[in-house]
Amino acid sequence: MAKLSELKTLLAQANATVPASPKAKALLTRRPAPRPRATEDVDLQQAFADVKPLRTGNRAAIPRERPASIASKHLADEADALAASKYGVEPSPLNWEAGQEQEAEQTFLRKGLSGDVLVRLRRGHWSVQGELDLHRLNRDEARDALVEFLNEARGCGMRCVRVVHGKGLSSPNREPVLKSKVRRWLSQRDEVLAYCEAPRHAGGSGAVLVLLKAT
Repeated sequence: MAKLSELKTLLAQANATVPASPKAKALLTRRPAPRPRATEDVDLQQAFADVKPLRTGNRAAIPRERPASIASKHLADEADALAASKYGVEPSPLNWEAGQEQEAEQTFLRKGLSGDVLVRLRRGHWSVQGELDLHRLNRDEARDALVEFLNEARGCGMRCVRVVHGKGLSSPNREPVLKSKVRRWLSQRDEVLAYCEAPRHAGGSGAVLVLLKAT
């Protein structure tokens, strides 16, 4: 039995010292070949390089109406202001008697003009280009000064002027007599298209803004 055991030991040692054959080494070191890339595995970034992302949101693009240009607004304003061009160019004579008893009107608009003219006049759409102060003048002096001022303003191409007639606080019985007359006289002048009371910071009820015809 001892010899059989020794024989097994010797055989085991002999097998351990025998070098492996090249075929055996190849079998031991061989790795599985890589699988070929499928056609679906192409580079997604390259495949979708030309694709543009969709806009977020599901709202349709509605074109907005562009506001009218400043030039268009100016032309529209001029069209409204010139709508009274059919009226006489020469100023009509002032009716002094009619202006004495009439109550002062806060606004005046020439017939045929749009009400928007008064709205724009109140809001300062036309800048004030001239001013006449009638304080401390009597009726005749105020009349002459007003006629001369309107003629000069029209000759200079002014569109908007301010006439200060006062509130009548220093008049007898504190009645605004000149205020009523001036506003009535203005409404009788053909070159006057509209007037309205001035804003509080510009004289309030003691003054009017006057819109004149374009020359």
